[in-house]
Amino acid sequence: MARYYIGPAGWSYADWEGIVYPPDKPRGFHALPYLARFIDIIEVNSTFYRQPTAALTLSWVRKLEPFPEFLLAVKLHQVFSHEKREADPREADEFKRGIEPLRAASRLAALLLQFPWSFAQTPAHVQRLEGLFRLFSGYPLAVEVRHASWATPDFHRLLEEHRVAFCNIDQPLFPNSLQPGAVVTHPEFSYVRFHGRNRRDWFRKDAGRDDRYNYLYSRDELEDWVGRIKSLGSKSAKVFIITNNHYRGQAMANALQIKNMLTGEKLDIPRLLLKQFPVLKDIVDRIKAGQLDLFRDHPPESKEKD
Repeated sequence: MARYYIGPAGWSYADWEGIVYPPDKPRGFHALPYLARFIDIIEVNSTFYRQPTAALTLSWVRKLEPFPEFLLAVKLHQVFSHEKREADPREADEFKRGIEPLRAASRLAALLLQFPWSFAQTPAHVQRLEGLFRLFSGYPLAVEVRHASWATPDFHRLLEEHRVAFCNIDQPLFPNSLQPGAVVTHPEFSYVRFHGRNRRDWFRKDAGRDDRYNYLYSRDELEDWVGRIKSLGSKSAKVFIITNNHYRGQAMANALQIKNMLTGEKLDIPRLLLKQFPVLKDIVDRIKAGQLDLFRDHPPESKEKD
């Protein structure tokens, strides 16, 4: 049976204050070990905008010591995906040095190479991908493409040959948008990302990051994905499931729902989330009525020192 790792993309959001994070924080509070009490994985966003340093990633390793099973997925820097020039091996080496503490501590779930919707399949783009796969050969690599032109058996075979995981995504659907699927190209892990379905703001020029990812999935929408995720789990040892609809903590709420729906595990829920998202409170109310026993509404004390 596959192991499911479920969590949000990123943790440094001002709009999570008072929703995910307590307004009155204890001395030494850090979001990373706080979130590790409730979820299994976080996808690091900051590495997309600036190269990681070994000192920084080592600090994350130390903060996660009380949580031995917790993993971090890491987004590759945008220089590898969003700039038109050829990737510089020196930049790849710098990135590798920066994440080495994660790899050495067995905390690295995968490196995510994310391309924009405009990155359609062409011979030049295929060649570019192959070059990046060689640059990061030996690392657990996943690639996200959003254009429907990549939904071909030839591309899936290419990923299999390079041992790269295909990132299955949920996104607003337009003509030529990649459709939801359950594609496995790496025997060790599969990857899923939820971007929300805010079609109105997805391509709006003046829309900010928060606008595009402002979406809360309904239970029915998530149930459609549970079957796909279980299919992925039948063909790979691990499935990394990332909720990127981060605005105002919606990613955390949906991550906990998905975890409950997939595993049936007894879960802890941040008390503030119960207040913000009634769908979570409804589940707890049913538990208290004796119908289920999946959630505790009083999280245990953290093992780490805040």
